[in-house]
Amino acid sequence: MTETATTERPLLLAPPSGDDAVKIAVDNEFAKFKLDALGPMVVNSDGTLSRIANWVNMTPEEQARTLRVLSARNKIRLAGQQQKAQNTSESVTTENQ
Repeated sequence: MTETATTERPLLLAPPSGDDAVKIAVDNEFAKFKLDALGPMVVNSDGTLSRIANWVNMTPEEQARTLRVLSARNKIRLAGQQQKAQNTSESVTTENQ
């Protein structure tokens, strides 16, 4: 594998060990889960999603501040990704006409 191919592959989290795993019984397909302990989702500049690794170690004040900043940044990045997708679909439509 080349260096470029290695850097393009997303990094995956290791599965939790048996002691850390939380089992959730799902009764129906519409069940909702709240995963607050994992922290908020981060929209990266390339559109991928991640989480904050040290979320559980942050104080409530740090979490609130991080959530405020992250919310604003995620909105900007999501808008950029939507604009990029719209531009791509418009250029494909234009090329096909």
